[in-house]
Amino acid sequence: MATLPASLKQISLFLRRLPGIGEKTANRLAMYFLRMPEIELKAFGENISNLKSRTKLCKECFNLTEEELCGICTDNTRDKSIITVVETVLDLLSFEVGNIYHGVYHVLHGRIDPLNSIGPDDIYIDQLLQRVRAIHESPLLKEIILATNPDMEGEATARYIGNKLKVKSSKFKVTRLAYGLPMGANLEYADYGTLGKAIEGRREY
Repeated sequence: MATLPASLKQISLFLRRLPGIGEKTANRLAMYFLRMPEIELKAFGENISNLKSRTKLCKECFNLTEEELCGICTDNTRDKSIITVVETVLDLLSFEVGNIYHGVYHVLHGRIDPLNSIGPDDIYIDQLLQRVRAIHESPLLKEIILATNPDMEGEATARYIGNKLKVKSSKFKVTRLAYGLPMGANLEYADYGTLGKAIEGRREY
């Protein structure tokens, strides 16, 4: 039975650990790497090896960045009076790809999920509350959009944050994405047309 050389086999085995990658796809990708020009393969390898050391969290919104603040937080054209709260960086990217939203974000890096022992203290909720506390007296803050996923855990997370924010929300609105998104959906897989409708039809929470 024919087998891959040891180095290719190790790459294929590693690739199979990635989400959605099976044995055949992993083998094809390993072969693709083998055919890449050496200079491109080296650059790819260097980027992979430096990924963890160079990537950190934005001090303002907890998006991924290589600087102290991410490109969104330092962009003076963004509307900083609106903060959209998302579960993951992939959810943030879903809004950005469609160019449907021009405010700023707060990334929770998870959601409340008691079945998996994830509580409010395990995600970046306290940091959001501190951020709001620091600016809520300012007229700059007009709205916080809760854009957690429309499933049981996402709803629980939005309800928890909403209850915490209502104490401070005399000068700004707290809204929830409209249900243009079906229950059980993930923002990561939503098209930007659906996300646009959800933004337009958001309601006070």
